[in-house]
Amino acid sequence: QVQLVESGGGAVQAGGSLRLSCAASGSTFSFDNMGWFRQAPGKARELAATITSGGTTNYADSVKGRFTISRDNGKNTVYLQMNSLKPEDTAVYYCNAQWLYWGKGTLVTVSS
Repeated sequence: QVQLVESGGGAVQAGGSLRLSCAASGSTFSFDNMGWFRQAPGKARELAATITSGGTTNYADSVKGRFTISRDNGKNTVYLQMNSLKPEDTAVYYCNAQWLYWGKGTLVTVSS
């Protein structure tokens, strides 16, 4: 059974940084595509960033230049470095693997 466990969320002031981690377990192979989605209060879940096993990345326009996604294939772990955080980045951040598996989410709160 695949499990994705996120960590690293918390509260930070605008302009600050956080680093999210997501560890995948229960799979005998590395996931080709992993990513981070986010859901702000009262809004739909949206893509933040994705990364393939080969290192190809994709970012939402709203986070481009501020967020960096990376992964450790050997550890089946994906990271999201978030810099220059804004109040509108406040959301629950979810880890995703293969567009199929989801973590339970970690809350990021950015105050102005």
